[in-house]
Amino acid sequence: MKSFLPGSLVTQIAVGLVAGVLLATVWPEAGQAMGLLGEFFVDALKAVAPVLVLILVSAAIINHKKGSQAHMGPVVSLYVIATFSAALLAVAASFLFPVTLQLTGTPEIMAAPGGLGEVMKNILLKMVDNPVNAIAQANYIGILAWAIGFGLVLRHANDTTKVLMSDLDKGVTRIVAAIIRLAPVGIFGIVASSIAETGIGTLVGYANLLALLIGCMVVMALVVNPLIVFLRIRQNPYPLVFTCLRESGITAFFMRSSAANIPVNMELCRRMKLDEETYSVTIPIGATVNMAGAAITITVMTLAAVNTMGLEVDFLSAVLLSFIAAIAATGASGVAGGSLLLIPMAASLFGIDNATAMQVVSIGFIVGVLQDSAETGLNSSSDVLFTAAGSYKQGDPYPRKLPLEPEGPRSDDLVLARAGSQA
Repeated sequence: MKSFLPGSLVTQIAVGLVAGVLLATVWPEAGQAMGLLGEFFVDALKAVAPVLVLILVSAAIINHKKGSQAHMGPVVSLYVIATFSAALLAVAASFLFPVTLQLTGTPEIMAAPGGLGEVMKNILLKMVDNPVNAIAQANYIGILAWAIGFGLVLRHANDTTKVLMSDLDKGVTRIVAAIIRLAPVGIFGIVASSIAETGIGTLVGYANLLALLIGCMVVMALVVNPLIVFLRIRQNPYPLVFTCLRESGITAFFMRSSAANIPVNMELCRRMKLDEETYSVTIPIGATVNMAGAAITITVMTLAAVNTMGLEVDFLSAVLLSFIAAIAATGASGVAGGSLLLIPMAASLFGIDNATAMQVVSIGFIVGVLQDSAETGLNSSSDVLFTAAGSYKQGDPYPRKLPLEPEGPRSDDLVLARAGSQA
């Protein structure tokens, strides 16, 4: 245990993954019981993430030094380009490999937005939400708005206020680091309970749909995203791509929540030695607007419904759908299955009634065991990828290897050092 615990977090997660699969296979009842560990881990991350975003964004703006180079503009531009590219990729793949669905009765599912106008209205109203309610409800649009507001009005505060915000920043970061160390146990519980409860057999009937969805996401992660990064930094992008997929994508895949993965991405950016003033803002923004996986899901599922209904759709209309899907994806919730509730809005563009669209949503929840995991892994890992790419100029060298553990002395070493200096 002494040699295992200080080791690579990715290795520990892999061990937890294998152990979860074995337990669910050999002893399903125990696998279901282990779900409590997964829920504890994910809920802990969800609890700390809103506070982390509020404090880190505020502290970054308050302590911003004149003349320092933040790279918010290039990063957000990469987010937008990637989301639109993902939607176009989904349109092309849906035309090359058309998929139909088996629709049955209409299930009871929560209300979905009725149109793009309603989505934009919801986004606007979320910006002016009460800050306490925004934190309680994990409304990251509202949290970002208040964090930026606090940061701007306190830019000229006295030094004591700035030191306080910096100390709060460090304190919350340490709490997050402690929670992240629980990832192997949390992944073990999530995998064991998921396989024990659902199994893989229910997904066989939707193999073609899953293959198209996950295939698009794999192409996006391994072809389109690296191309976008290469055009930005003019270097081999794959060391950076694989680092982000390994360190961020794996945890996001199993947690199925971009919001819950924000602390993981923050820690990864810190280990990559990126500018804190940049990533403390772009990572929370990315969890809201960088939704390539959501754009793929909305586009593929909507065109599958179109094919099922026997509707004729020309390529230009489908391209229009891709733009609508990309914009709507920014309104997708940061929790599991958030993008599925936007399918009825996109389906209405082709005259598909809400009852039929909600049947498509129900199928989305069935395949969501894998689809939503892959979607979240793509979305969240690319937040770090584009933050890193936007932080480098063309030709700038970037670290090809990532330290396995955070640099610097351990907290207990710091306590001993301080005690010694006082003595």
